[in-house]
Amino acid sequence: MALLGLGLGTGGSQAVAAVACTAGTPSDFNGDGVRDTVIADPDATVAGKERAGLVHIVLGGGKGVVEISQDTVNVADGPEAGDRFGFSLAVYDANKDGCSDLAVGIPYEDVGTVKDAGYVQVIYGSSTAVGSEFPSRGFIQGETEPLGGGPETDDWLGYAVGAGTSTTGVPYLAIGVPGEDGAAGTDMGLLGYVYGTSYTAVNVSQGSVGVWEDEEPYDRFGASIAATDRFFVVGAPGESIGTVSQSGGLQGFRPSINTDGIPDPLFGMGQNRTVSNDITAETDDQYGTSLALAPYRPSGAATITDAILAVGAPGEDLSTTADAGAVETYQVAADGTVTFLNWIDQNTDGVDGDAEAGDYFGQRLAAVNTSTNVVSTAATMRLAVGVPGEESTTEAPEAGGVQLFSLLGAPGAADSWIEPGSGIPSGPTPRTYAGISLGASPSLLYVGVPYGPAEGRAVHGFPWNAASGSAPTQTWKPGEGGIPAGAAAFGAVVR
Repeated sequence: MALLGLGLGTGGSQAVAAVACTAGTPSDFNGDGVRDTVIADPDATVAGKERAGLVHIVLGGGKGVVEISQDTVNVADGPEAGDRFGFSLAVYDANKDGCSDLAVGIPYEDVGTVKDAGYVQVIYGSSTAVGSEFPSRGFIQGETEPLGGGPETDDWLGYAVGAGTSTTGVPYLAIGVPGEDGAAGTDMGLLGYVYGTSYTAVNVSQGSVGVWEDEEPYDRFGASIAATDRFFVVGAPGESIGTVSQSGGLQGFRPSINTDGIPDPLFGMGQNRTVSNDITAETDDQYGTSLALAPYRPSGAATITDAILAVGAPGEDLSTTADAGAVETYQVAADGTVTFLNWIDQNTDGVDGDAEAGDYFGQRLAAVNTSTNVVSTAATMRLAVGVPGEESTTEAPEAGGVQLFSLLGAPGAADSWIEPGSGIPSGPTPRTYAGISLGASPSLLYVGVPYGPAEGRAVHGFPWNAASGSAPTQTWKPGEGGIPAGAAAFGAVVR
């Protein structure tokens, strides 16, 4: 098994602390106390290299737009065709200087002659030059000691990333390597875990002590990751449960390192082992394809203690309706115990719409607690479900859409629907796949529209309580607001 080593890519030393960053605001890369927005275009051409990829950081308060790619000063390596820089993103304060930092997944990066081995770079915030003041920090399999191993073809390191700061103040970064091969077979998957300001790295697999299930071919452990400060969850959407192939599974962890030297495993489950429901796992459900976690303060608690977890199974068949998709939600308690809350699909009582073949309801998820300083309610705990295969009209197949729910209470009690031409300004047009890109801030649901006609590619911000068909309250679009014109897949990832 190739292990995760850490290195500096083509050069650079560890970033030193920036001056005058104001800590306390999430996603604040210039440390001014105002939230910023990160928008990736992983298919963008950079320095003549097609699909090299880039990221825009739109600074809050109208302070401009910073464009970051592997052609940026102090960002290691260089742009290459097909790298797809920005395929995944995570935000955290890696060096604890008060400015947010950006972990960028580049899963199709070639390492030497090893094709699509993958690479992750941490790009540092700064009060004076976001992204370029300090050398980036790179993570490649087996690059430096003390960890060994090496990159392999189609490992896809960085396919998913998740990050946070533990309750004890330790920053951490979880890196998915779903294409990792090993003694158990092809694409069994792996998780690289990097913690602390010294960037200590360890590796976790389904063969690690306390991790649920076993390493098997095509499990793709690490294909999805969701994280809060208290917990993080790793998906294995190819997990086979008994003889049921590709039914999917997941493993939950606490960020703290245990006596086995890995983040503490808390729970693992698939659809037929989900604590208190009797849902049956089926072939190709791909439970765990998408994950979302929101911090949760239960009644009687003085602060945040728990989390609500949403799990997408976009390949779920509903009776004879193939790939209609479904989502399950759970409460994760402070002690790591898990309680099943709801099953959600478009045939659920009270839920708007109808389940149709190929909807892929749950392909993407976003979840939020809009008011973390009070006891959580149905109004403050919100969920967005991407339905990229939704066909709004026969003339617009796969136009897609997004359905909003509360994370608490009956799914049909407060759902609403947004789709191209009804809420999303452009469309409906064929194969726009609205719902393929979702992001969350406490005030806004971000809906990326990276596909479809070029003039409609944008990121739209909706209030979390938006009614069906409501217009966005904010829009980011190439050629407007300081964002450079031209878009390949603008908005494919938003944070």
